[in-house]
Amino acid sequence: MTVHEGLAIGALARRTGLAVSAIRYYEEQGLITPWRNAGGQRRYQRADIRRLSFVMIAQQFGLTLPEIRSVLSGLPGNRTPTPKDWRVISKDLRAYLDQRIDTLIRLRDNLDGCIGCGCLSLPKCALYNPDDRANTSGSGPRYLMGDKPEG
Repeated sequence: MTVHEGLAIGALARRTGLAVSAIRYYEEQGLITPWRNAGGQRRYQRADIRRLSFVMIAQQFGLTLPEIRSVLSGLPGNRTPTPKDWRVISKDLRAYLDQRIDTLIRLRDNLDGCIGCGCLSLPKCALYNPDDRANTSGSGPRYLMGDKPEG
């Protein structure tokens, strides 16, 4: 296979570990764009291996497909992305990932205590969230979302 022939969908599936149906779905979602060879078969760039690998990792970090599509739209469609191209999009994701890491650390460190959800079922809630004061900041687990107990 020469570079100009591209990868067949089966080869792309083997390289990424994705099912052929998943690759077709990601294509329908606009995350990759194959071309057709003279025989009408889909062909993919080698760079699509990295794009799909990025999709798989980004989903594990909680990004939705529209968010992933938006991030990938910053990559060139007419050529293989360079390391500089990838640095640019990774820079944009840093703030999101830092926020997720902070949330996971708060979850890990505070799940056994008051999380500011208003249940008031733990003895610590009476200390950290008396009379459900966290409710004034909004709904949900306020302290895990970054709010601080009054005090």
